[in-house]
Amino acid sequence: MSEALRILVVDDHDVVQWGFRLLLSGQPWVDRCLGARTGRAAVELARRHRPDVALVDLFTGDESGIDICRQVREASPDTRVLLISGAGQVSDQSARRAGAAGFVSKDLDAADVVKAVRMVGLGMTVFTPGSEPPAPLGLSGREREVLQLIAKGATNRQIGDHLFLSTHTVKEYTSALYRKLGVRNRAEAVQHAQRRGLLA
Repeated sequence: MSEALRILVVDDHDVVQWGFRLLLSGQPWVDRCLGARTGRAAVELARRHRPDVALVDLFTGDESGIDICRQVREASPDTRVLLISGAGQVSDQSARRAGAAGFVSKDLDAADVVKAVRMVGLGMTVFTPGSEPPAPLGLSGREREVLQLIAKGATNRQIGDHLFLSTHTVKEYTSALYRKLGVRNRAEAVQHAQRRGLLA
């Protein structure tokens, strides 16, 4: 790795992305700082520029930062990913399994975020204290099965066929999941479950 690092910032909010890029570009150890608003753009930039570090928001639009992390690492295996979030949490285990080298909160001071990026760029791992999510929710075994199938993109009919349940019963399980997770739809359910480490 060269002494000056190439950084990729992945965040769908323009102000946040530009803020991080401006902050990092001003560091003497940063050679170049690129930006992407989607997972696809991040993968294309990673493949083309081989950044040393990718700072990836945990929720980029409707996309999961965990998924983007995996995709970036596949496109550029030497790129080390630092996940960051202002609202959600992700378990260290889930982040590591996706190939991330760390997870930090946007609540940190700017200097601490910069320090975390540099540490990851130097080959270290960075997981902030308290990054573990609260204890798992009281989901039943069947609710967990439904959640796993939702995460795989299965429709209610497909879930019913797989678990030998009626579509009406699947809807009841889905509604119970939404209520327990505090979400409104499938995408939110999957994102929430990912950051709590509920998905295999």
